[in-house]
Amino acid sequence: MVACECLIVGGGPAGSACAWALHRAGVDSAILDKSTFPRDKICGGWITPQVLQELEIGPDYANGRVFQPIKGFRVGCIDGRATETSYDEPVSYGIRRCEFDEYLVRRSGTRLLEKQPFRSVERVDDAWIVNGEVKARVLVAAGGHFCPVARHLNPRVNSEIIVAAQEAEFEMSPAQRKACAVQGDVPELYFCRDLRGYGWCFRKGDFLNVGLGRLDPHQVSEHVAEFIAFLRRTKRIEFDLPRKPLGHAYLLYGKTQRNFVDDGVLLIGDAAGLAYSQSGEGIRPAIESGLLAAKALIEAKGDYSRANLEAYRKLLTNRFGNQQDWSTRIGPKLPPWLMSTLGRLLLATPWFSRQVVVEKWFLHADEPALAISPEAVAV
Repeated sequence: MVACECLIVGGGPAGSACAWALHRAGVDSAILDKSTFPRDKICGGWITPQVLQELEIGPDYANGRVFQPIKGFRVGCIDGRATETSYDEPVSYGIRRCEFDEYLVRRSGTRLLEKQPFRSVERVDDAWIVNGEVKARVLVAAGGHFCPVARHLNPRVNSEIIVAAQEAEFEMSPAQRKACAVQGDVPELYFCRDLRGYGWCFRKGDFLNVGLGRLDPHQVSEHVAEFIAFLRRTKRIEFDLPRKPLGHAYLLYGKTQRNFVDDGVLLIGDAAGLAYSQSGEGIRPAIESGLLAAKALIEAKGDYSRANLEAYRKLLTNRFGNQQDWSTRIGPKLPPWLMSTLGRLLLATPWFSRQVVVEKWFLHADEPALAISPEAVAV
């Protein structure tokens, strides 16, 4: 029987960030993951300077790994006019999740139980027994949208407003690199005509990531095909994708009823539904939720009752507030055709694209990084 104080189910950025902070504070923890690292992960893959600061990631990360500086964005609507925003220094960095996740999980200093899917859980006295083999006093659910611990804690959540996405990432051949007009330091974002989602095209060194996500999960494949046709029609890429886009789903913060605190249990990252509501970007909120969960666990001092762990909920509320995206705020007051028309006009405006879409929705430039100490995380 493997025993630990805290078992983190899922070794993605949220779980690794939590494990890293707990390890630095001397809390005995372990990560359980169904995969073996490195493993493929469907994700656009970009992080902000705040993430680097929060996780204390230095220049050494770029040694042998993709680390694409981003100094601008091209924003528009599909089949509409696009505008470009540029900066004098990097405002984000393109990464590959297979590399980034392995780096974080190995660096966490925590025991890693790889290739061990979550199969069962039972409560025995004040501890959890997972798979009949691992005993822990507290569980941290970090297994993404379909996290089994999250499902165990929320068995009656059947209808959730999800973002359904499909994307493909591949290394371009020399001929494909020449036939790609997308620049590595300028990712391209194109909103759907109904503003219910957007497509992206990120070039990260020799790798290209193309995908699209929508709040409406119906006919996503058709929307993806239309987006790829748009990219080809406008000569952003002049070749067929070498692989079929793969699907995944996630929840937006403020648009889910999931309970993420209970006796001896916390949900973090996509398991809790914490992706930014405007952009769907989930890496930074996942990492911050992991750090905040570690703070709550450290300050619990061994008392993992629900009443004591409610401090985590307060930390999340203080950090993320009650986010609502722009379309949700004004959408109920306007008919869809008018929303679409106004949205297309605004997205073609350089000021709106820069100040609202890029800096507020995607970069969250006005939100400083969490302050970190070896013992805990402070907001």
